[in-house]
Amino acid sequence: MSPEHRHTQPVDTRRVDAREKVTGAALYATDLHPDQLAHATLATATIGRGRIADLDVSAAAAVPGVLLVLSHLDHLDLQSPGFVMGGGYGVQSLQPLLDDRIAYRGQAIALVVAETLTAATEAANLVRARYETEPFAATLDSPGVERIAQPTAIPLPFLADIDVGDAESAYAAAPLHVDATYDQPAQHQNPMELIGATVWWRGDTLIVHEGTQSAGAIRHGLAQQLAIDAANIEVISPYTGGGFGQKNSLQIHIAPLALAARRIGRPVKLVVSRTQLFHHTSFRPASRHRIRLGADEHGRMVAAIHEVEHQTSRHDLFPLMYNEITARLYGIRDFRGRQTFARMDTQTPGFMRAPFEHPAAFAFESAVDELAYAANRDPLEFRLANDTTVDPVSGEPFSSRHLAQCLRRGAKTFGWSARRQRPASMRAEDGSLVGWGVAVGAYPASIVPATSHVVAGADGRVRVEVDGHEMGQGIRSTIALLVAEDLGIDVRHVDIVVGDTRVATQHLTAGSWGTASALGAVHAALRELRKQLGADVGGPVDVSAAVRAASRDTVEARAATLGPGQTEQDGERARQGHPVIAGPEFPGYSTFSWIAHFVEVRVEPTTCRIRVPRVVSVADCGRVASPVTAASQVRGGIVWGIGASLREAGEVDPRYGGFLNASLEEYPVPVNADIGTLDVDFIGEPDLRFHPVGVKGLGEVSMVGVAAAVANAVYHATGVRHRRLPIRIEDVLAGATA
Repeated sequence: MSPEHRHTQPVDTRRVDAREKVTGAALYATDLHPDQLAHATLATATIGRGRIADLDVSAAAAVPGVLLVLSHLDHLDLQSPGFVMGGGYGVQSLQPLLDDRIAYRGQAIALVVAETLTAATEAANLVRARYETEPFAATLDSPGVERIAQPTAIPLPFLADIDVGDAESAYAAAPLHVDATYDQPAQHQNPMELIGATVWWRGDTLIVHEGTQSAGAIRHGLAQQLAIDAANIEVISPYTGGGFGQKNSLQIHIAPLALAARRIGRPVKLVVSRTQLFHHTSFRPASRHRIRLGADEHGRMVAAIHEVEHQTSRHDLFPLMYNEITARLYGIRDFRGRQTFARMDTQTPGFMRAPFEHPAAFAFESAVDELAYAANRDPLEFRLANDTTVDPVSGEPFSSRHLAQCLRRGAKTFGWSARRQRPASMRAEDGSLVGWGVAVGAYPASIVPATSHVVAGADGRVRVEVDGHEMGQGIRSTIALLVAEDLGIDVRHVDIVVGDTRVATQHLTAGSWGTASALGAVHAALRELRKQLGADVGGPVDVSAAVRAASRDTVEARAATLGPGQTEQDGERARQGHPVIAGPEFPGYSTFSWIAHFVEVRVEPTTCRIRVPRVVSVADCGRVASPVTAASQVRGGIVWGIGASLREAGEVDPRYGGFLNASLEEYPVPVNADIGTLDVDFIGEPDLRFHPVGVKGLGEVSMVGVAAAVANAVYHATGVRHRRLPIRIEDVLAGATA
């Protein structure tokens, strides 16, 4: 925000919807209980691949209270929604219940609707299927995996391999080398708020309440699937709950729910069970990274080669974008990136917080740490020596990059100067091995078309209707704080409406572009509102008096904004429910968010149990739009990184397909006892070249690099490198006895 638009009046910095959330007043999609509500559950396939030879739903239909059983036997009149990353709207292109083909274990084979959830669950368990099985591939190393280079499969410029300079020759000539392979397992989002929807028909209008990150995709995707006008579909999602990328598009249960609701003439609710969640929707794909780094005798990195493959389904290609950040973390003049699909028999993987950036940073920053030791340099000093202000890929300057400042400030807070370089040289009073690790992270800054409608009332209240979804990141707070600060009003007098197709387009909120995109549109609408009110371009506004002076009950302003370099055609595509993303390369500059993490681990010498007593993280995310929510985002990202480092992995069943540990009992995530002190700080320098308010993304960069910092700290504590996540007790024990 420009200086003339600021004022010194303090504003409330609390989360504006905190009371609603902690008191239970915030209603999520599956909290609704309309009259005559029926309940639905899914019956699922128990084979890894094949076809249904016979399906018997008679026992299920006979359960008292059962209203309907839908399967491929009903010849459902549905179209594929298309995959969201393939020009469609869905979490995957394959729509279950349309034919007898089984593409993966856990695929839905029937939808049961009953008067009660108990009856629906009992009936779903009575659906009987006989299968003809086929060989399947469930892991990166399974026979039958089909590998295909991404540029061959998807010849689009933004998904092309990265080639800058001559990395192979530079690597071969470098006196110092690292050549290592790093494995990242499949992982699952496991939001507290399970995926679910409540749907009903009001005449010819379909009403959908679904916790989503993209109400627009649901609206237009359902219109395509059901062959009806999108104007006859309302999608309402005031609160998403945990999204983390899993709720970024049209889920495969909603269209069958709509058919069921139409057939029985009643509202229908489906909440996907925790166990089914592991197979019903997207997850972070397993990936394998080979990193080759070369440095000169002075410790300057001169070459990097990052080759990666990750799993995708047979029916969709989930694009790879791992090299996007590793090519920019340092000023390496010769870089080569290669990315390859591994097609196998699973549901289509998808976005999970820092989808590519977290695994990429784990591999790359672990290798950088190895190279620092090969060069006999302190890992912090080594990183600072390889900093850059220019994007090595585009050759353009970064709009802002304060990564070195993040490193220096974090090191001072952490007390890095007391670190001993030699591994296994530091001990705690109880005898535990102490390790200190550092790593950096980056996340592309993106922005999307957005619209905002601002209504000022004679009562002094301001209502803002905007593109965007509240999924725990605090978008309501950032918008309310911007409006309150701009107009000089109490933040409690600002009302926010998000996630509702009745008031705005509702473009996908993901990729850490939600705040930047929404605030840009709100900022533009506020400029127009000031004109409508006859107010100055800056300074406080007596909203009530200005509205009354206009002899009206309300004064309204609208704005539609595009990202730099975007056109009206992009805006129209966004209005049709498709993701339309600008960045991180913009005309004349590149934009990323940056972060530095410092981690202490303690390894108990007998059991080799790893603890993380403290973490210091410093982020460069431009202007901090909402300090409370920003700090919360970083703490959450750190916890996710610790979980990814030491706990989380989807354990694949090579015999039958699917995931063996499909529950929170067997898919361990960090709990309070696993987390020590999390010290979070921000550089806070507005990036006004990128954004009129100066903000950049934060939610996902907060996780990037945490796993590498933990792994590097474990190496420092034990002297053993771990190149596979998660790092478990048995891995450390094996290293200790090797």
